[in-house]
Amino acid sequence: MSLSLRRMIGPLIFGLGGAAILVNLGLWQLSRLEWKTALINTESARMSAPPVSLPATLDPLKDHFLHVEITGTLGAEMADVLTSIPQVGPGYKMIAALETPQGRRVLVDLGFILEENRVAPRPSGSVSVTGNVFWPNETDWFTPEMDQTRNIWFARDLDLMSAALQTEPVMIVARSITPPVANLYLRPSDRPNNHLNYAITWFSLAFVWLGMTGLLLWRIRR
Repeated sequence: MSLSLRRMIGPLIFGLGGAAILVNLGLWQLSRLEWKTALINTESARMSAPPVSLPATLDPLKDHFLHVEITGTLGAEMADVLTSIPQVGPGYKMIAALETPQGRRVLVDLGFILEENRVAPRPSGSVSVTGNVFWPNETDWFTPEMDQTRNIWFARDLDLMSAALQTEPVMIVARSITPPVANLYLRPSDRPNNHLNYAITWFSLAFVWLGMTGLLLWRIRR
């Protein structure tokens, strides 16, 4: 075996191995795209269905994103979740307890308020909410503990919020509120699906990687 061929073995293995990893990442993103598309279609079908009364018992799998309408009284105590909306600014998700005439209490994500509107009077009294049943899963090991002094949460922690506001461990994300609430942005229902762009990026990187590997091998052979 010539010296140039021996020098090419290492870069060739490294180049093909790197390209294989990048291609597999692209294929994984295509798999995620298929999963996300099916999830969005299921959610859209449930969210666009006519609203129903909140069932007496709820199944986190069967009733996720169920479109419901509920009437009750908002409690004075609320949980503010620090967040931001692109092109709008920083602020808080406003989580409240809603008590029905039958005495049932559930959490309601009323929407988003800007930082400067946090001190404004909060909605109270009897309201009618149309929205979707939701079991958020937003916490992990890196989520900071809530700031009790300033009532600032850093994620919608369903268990802790339901305990703090004395409600069932279920949340309704409001899509409409009657009467309307001033300075309130209702949360958008769109779920981003960028996996195709991610897949194209990984495949493009694999193509570039192979091109650079080929150029390196050509230079070694020269």
